[in-house]
Amino acid sequence: MTPDAMLDVLRGAAAAVRAALDVLDDWGLAGTRPGQYRSDLAADAAAVAVLDKAGFGVLSEETGLHHPDRAVVVVLDPVDGSTNASRRLPWYASSLCAVDGDGARAAFVVNQATGETFEAVRGGGARTDGDVSLRASATTTLGSAIVGLSGWPPRHGGWKQMRALGAAALDICAVAAGRLDAYVDFSWNAHGPWDYLAGMLICQEAGASVVDAFGRDLVCLEHDCRRTPVAAATAELLGELVALRTSEG
Repeated sequence: MTPDAMLDVLRGAAAAVRAALDVLDDWGLAGTRPGQYRSDLAADAAAVAVLDKAGFGVLSEETGLHHPDRAVVVVLDPVDGSTNASRRLPWYASSLCAVDGDGARAAFVVNQATGETFEAVRGGGARTDGDVSLRASATTTLGSAIVGLSGWPPRHGGWKQMRALGAAALDICAVAAGRLDAYVDFSWNAHGPWDYLAGMLICQEAGASVVDAFGRDLVCLEHDCRRTPVAAATAELLGELVALRTSEG
């Protein structure tokens, strides 16, 4: 399957999520496991059905690994930022990344509250809303940077300003778009690959970098895999942020 065809499937899965959310009456907690909302379950069922029909394996935050033997596995967060969604804060997304034997191949993230999209294919650049090229900022120093945070740092990190927005996939895409200069996870092993993989590829194709703060491979297809992502617009800024994050343990 071509990368463009992969993107079409990812878009279709995200559209199925939107349709499922449009008829959802109860956006509250599902009572299944801590932090899982009814929106997560409805969105997951809709997206997995589309991806399975297209012949993809799926690694979903909500329902785990489906058909791991397939050549392409889509890493899926059907509703990233579901707490925001439950409170009607307009910063929640569907995040999908198609992974093949060489890593992240195609990525699609859509803000389900606003409809804004971010997408990329490996080696093909990154775009927003289908045709507008993305480019990260040129910020090189932490003192000049606006930084998105997950978790709470034990001290001020020396950045110019910070934002805590609550949806990692969109936060990382904001780095790709030059809206944030960086993103740092100050929690400990809280993020699965569904939170960051699509944003990672979109950032890379927009000229930014995403790494695990502790040097681990970010591409992981196990449901219990957890990482500490750091994204930055430039190599200089990335170095400062990784040093800051690792100094805090």
